Amino acid sequence: MKRARYEKPVVIRHQIGLLNAHARPRPTLPGGCIDGVPAERLAADHGSPLFVVSEGTLRRRVREMQRAFSLRYPRATVAYSYKTNYLSAICAVLHQEGAWAEVVSGFEYEIAESLGVPPERIVFNGPMKRPHELLKAVAAGSRINVDSFEEIAAIEAIGADRGLRVPVGLRVNMVTSDDRPWDRFGFNLENGDALEAARRIASSPSLRLRGVHTHCGTYITDVGAYRTAAEKIADFCATLADEHDDLVLEDLDFGGGYASRNRLHGQWLPVEHVVPTLDAYAEALCGGLRKARFPTGAMPRLIIEPGRALVDEAVHLLTRVVSHKRLADGHKGLVLDAGVNILPTTWWYRHEFLAVSDAEGMTEEVNLYGPMCMNIDCLQTGATLPPLHAGDLVVCKNVGAYNISQSMQFIQPRPAVVMIGEHGVEVIRRAESGRDIRALEQLPPRF
Repeated sequence: MKRARYEKPVVIRHQIGLLNAHARPRPTLPGGCIDGVPAERLAADHGSPLFVVSEGTLRRRVREMQRAFSLRYPRATVAYSYKTNYLSAICAVLHQEGAWAEVVSGFEYEIAESLGVPPERIVFNGPMKRPHELLKAVAAGSRINVDSFEEIAAIEAIGADRGLRVPVGLRVNMVTSDDRPWDRFGFNLENGDALEAARRIASSPSLRLRGVHTHCGTYITDVGAYRTAAEKIADFCATLADEHDDLVLEDLDFGGGYASRNRLHGQWLPVEHVVPTLDAYAEALCGGLRKARFPTGAMPRLIIEPGRALVDEAVHLLTRVVSHKRLADGHKGLVLDAGVNILPTTWWYRHEFLAVSDAEGMTEEVNLYGPMCMNIDCLQTGATLPPLHAGDLVVCKNVGAYNISQSMQFIQPRPAVVMIGEHGVEVIRRAESGRDIRALEQLPPRF
């Protein structure tokens, strides 16, 4: 005879509003399914923890992004930011929808090459491009945005050695809001470095100024920052047009930084009241370009480089409860089989955790911990969940950005990743083993 679970009675403080049927939080995943597939079946077939990718959501998001900008600027192009999540299957889906590749390292450049992205559709950014990486990008005809005077000199040397006039984009940083500008990237507009760099490129027989690039920051919820950036870049282009009659700007690249439906720590309003729509971002940015005067009057291609806004909402994490206990302060603590080693965004997001199955009993604020033998392995404090026990499944929503690309094999190997699409459930990265982690090690013979 199976004994009923017993938990010592405890007095739980419930806030006003939680007892109101119309104000109760959503503690469970509706239907316990992800894209129609039962979460319990996914975990049973592929293990736990488990990242689950929705192919349909990926396609929908990139189409919405492309539509929002192309309606306002016909020559708008989406270049997906690889660093956000460079799993090949995810990048391939976005490329099928017409997205280009935006990379910030030779490693990411190789991924784009392996997926068959045409070189001219690879935008090469980043503060460090090794000499052999620059050589490859120049020879292939990729779009290179220079980040420093040293990089200008390096590409100029390549052009001189090969008898080429290499087209480059100029990365510019500027003040667009009250926040500190990202002035460690590119050339500052306000102190004159950007204009000096543009003149340096224009005067070189081995270089040609192809375009201008800027990036306002990350998780930007003030669309006014994009309008300001667009207006300042438009003025900068007008200055260049006055100085150089033969200058033709092919690209205007405004980077990414668009927010997703995740709530930052300290953000009290619901995300739907804080995070702008894609149309709002597009209207602000494109609106700032409406009065722009470009060299030769030609309309440059508008490139945007979204990452988080495309993939965050397309990936969820399934994790099981390992144990539960009462903490010294009376709060309940749950230990999960997923920790901060695979979910580093918990440091700045208050992710939404939901129970997969309906559990009986009152919801309670609980602390969620991972399996790491480190006290810092806390996924969330005060998560509102129903009573859960060892073996119960929990889903953490909207984790597609930066978690998979920044996860690490600390204490535990990294989990599998599956994608749900028209062809069913497919493994797009198998779970790691101890052998995978040790594969690069070399034990000296003396041991």
